[in-house]
Amino acid sequence: MSDRFDVLFVCVSNRGKSVMAEHLTPTVTDRIAASSAGTGAKVGGEVNELSAHVLAEVGVDVGGHRPRQLTDELMRAADLVVVVGTADVTAPDGVAMEVWDTDEPSRRGVDGLERMRMIRDDIETRISDLANRLGR
Repeated sequence: MSDRFDVLFVCVSNRGKSVMAEHLTPTVTDRIAASSAGTGAKVGGEVNELSAHVLAEVGVDVGGHRPRQLTDELMRAADLVVVVGTADVTAPDGVAMEVWDTDEPSRRGVDGLERMRMIRDDIETRISDLANRLGR
């Protein structure tokens, strides 16, 4: 078994939650090699501006990130696929997958930067929990 786990984080657009998870992971643990994709990623898209802002607040730069479309090949290459949020994903046979029902502050009337900070913090906590489960 490798010392590092390849984890593919997935959301709908690969512009927000999965990007946060991918780029926050190295700030939490070196046991996870993180990547991300989206079920409806648009070629030429950019990271959600508010996501990029709240990541920059904690020293994470996502300026070079470009959304990429989820494929079965990407899922098969990962040790674990983590769906971050509400993306509808069906993993190929033999692919380990879990779903993080992340906090969605907008359901409580929280929007803008405050919303994104809460999502960022929730994802960061979940990454730490995952690292602990995988044996930091």
